[in-house]
Amino acid sequence: MIRAHRILTNQNITLRNYIPRKNFSKRKNIRDVDYQYLQRSKVPTMHFQKSLPRLPIPELSKTGERYLNALRPLLSSEQYSTAERRTNDFIAKEGKLLQEQLIAKDKRNKHTSYISEYWFDLYLRDRIPLPINYNPLIVFQNDSRPAYNNQLVRATNLLISAVRFRESLKEQILEPEVYHLNPKKSNTEFFRTFTGFLPEAISWYGAYLMKAFPLDMSQFVGLFGATRIPQLTKDKIFRDPSSRHVVVQKNGNFYIFDVYDSDGNILSPSELLGNLSRIVNDPTPKAEHPLGILTTQNRDEWAEQRRHLVETGNGEMLQKIDSAIFNLVLDDVVIDDDKHMILRHFLQGDSNKWFDKSFSLIVTGDGVAGVNFEHSWGDGVAVLRFFQDIYNETTGKPYIHPDSKPSETNVTVSKLEFNLDDKSKGFIAKALKEYKDWCDTLSIDYILYEGLTKEACKKFKVSPDCIMQLGFQAAYHLLYGKYVGTYESCSTSAFKHGRTETMRPCTDHTKLFCDKLHSNNSSKDELRAIMAECSTYHSQLVKEAAMGEGFDRHLFALMKTAEENQTRKPDIFESYEYKYLNRSILSTSTLSAPSVLAGGFGPVVKDGFGIGYSAFPDKLGAAVTSYKPHNDSSKFVEALHKSFLDITKILSG
Repeated sequence: MIRAHRILTNQNITLRNYIPRKNFSKRKNIRDVDYQYLQRSKVPTMHFQKSLPRLPIPELSKTGERYLNALRPLLSSEQYSTAERRTNDFIAKEGKLLQEQLIAKDKRNKHTSYISEYWFDLYLRDRIPLPINYNPLIVFQNDSRPAYNNQLVRATNLLISAVRFRESLKEQILEPEVYHLNPKKSNTEFFRTFTGFLPEAISWYGAYLMKAFPLDMSQFVGLFGATRIPQLTKDKIFRDPSSRHVVVQKNGNFYIFDVYDSDGNILSPSELLGNLSRIVNDPTPKAEHPLGILTTQNRDEWAEQRRHLVETGNGEMLQKIDSAIFNLVLDDVVIDDDKHMILRHFLQGDSNKWFDKSFSLIVTGDGVAGVNFEHSWGDGVAVLRFFQDIYNETTGKPYIHPDSKPSETNVTVSKLEFNLDDKSKGFIAKALKEYKDWCDTLSIDYILYEGLTKEACKKFKVSPDCIMQLGFQAAYHLLYGKYVGTYESCSTSAFKHGRTETMRPCTDHTKLFCDKLHSNNSSKDELRAIMAECSTYHSQLVKEAAMGEGFDRHLFALMKTAEENQTRKPDIFESYEYKYLNRSILSTSTLSAPSVLAGGFGPVVKDGFGIGYSAFPDKLGAAVTSYKPHNDSSKFVEALHKSFLDITKILSG
């Protein structure tokens, strides 16, 4: 299975339709305008979207070359020779025709990227359960003021900021996402004024002249009022842009309440506090039959179960969950700074979750907060932006304080009541047991290594990302004595409807380094020189991937083109080498931001590792998951610690 990120492209929903420009003057009795919006950008949210460059289709010969380069360290000489012949034969014959067909289709669909439809379809057709397999976790840093980590206080502040973010997005006054190559020169008021005056059709080029790169914003529409609905063979995305309520889960029970008043204004902080206070203090016991556990099932099985729920009178209740702006989860569990518990709870959760929602904002009993998000609608770019913006406001300028009093005005909380027959109760009992058994097989561990930092890596003139990936390769080789398919996710959001590309960190250079490191017959100077080559080549691969010049997505699109045109699947896609490369034993993704305490995801194959990692200013960190019958994440972390020690000695030698 390929760890990937998707967007909604074939549902005929566009951001222009979804995010209407409201006329402020038509709002009755509008409250404090500044309170209604988290941001009020001079440059409209979608200002750069029209002129974003399109994701390029790489040259076929270049794709073949890059593919073979990625295969070389994984195969024997004989296997590689076979792969080389097969690849060259594909490029000269079937690949040439498929390339022409792919280019022709891309020219007919200039509103999107060549990979979007195929990648989105791949996601929604996969039948495996969402938690662990697909839904990642991101955990906020705690507020530095302990009193603000009270569950009710923190949950209310996160709710307020999240809805204010949504309103800014709807009004198109949310700051556009822009990567500034030199922030001191381009992240300025002049930049915003200059690019804001430019017509949308050329605005991107104006930003480019200032060495700033606007990013694709099409995924942001998927954040709110959205749910993935299970259906047989292929799921669908449901969206309700007019939604006025949030759904809250507590003890396996579901509650809803409106977050807007009758005039369409966001309720005051004390009113939102009043609604959440009503739920927190509700004495209703833990649900005997927690419906949320059904979202942990195989998608076809869950589709059949959901159909039965609708047939037995639960359609309206399910629709209220589906259409909610987002899901707010209040858990009783107390984390108490237990990193293992943080990772386990926010990744796999329990029966008090609804994994189908676009995202669930989770707050524990002691105020540890984070997000678990469904992946089919988009990738981490939109989620991380939302994550950082609401973290910055809730820790910098919160609206609710430890001494704030809840209001009784506009408290509209209602508990969702489901009609569960014996058959539905049987579904739930079965799912509870199966999910517990599954979660019990999951091994989760982490490493925080203070011997190297992000700045130290730069000081030694090596890429921090390369050093971490080199550590993963060395750790796996130390444990198993071989090299395997490794996946590093790289964003292509610099392009219209850009998604991700795979960067392949296992290279001839990393293989040479690990072989010499573990043979103990090389000097530090020799190893340091090889490490420098690893870093240079790694940076080249990252740049190629980010610029749409990788090979994985291109080959996948060519394979889908063959299927689409009902031609025979070329031998290259049925080959041992293609399947071996794409069996991601090491599935990795980086997530670095001041607001992030931890991030992670599950293994994508039974005998693999899921590695979410960060190069922090004061340390290197990684969360590692695996399945106990096949691997041990603790042993991998031990090997990774030794590898980091070895790398540190070589660098500082």
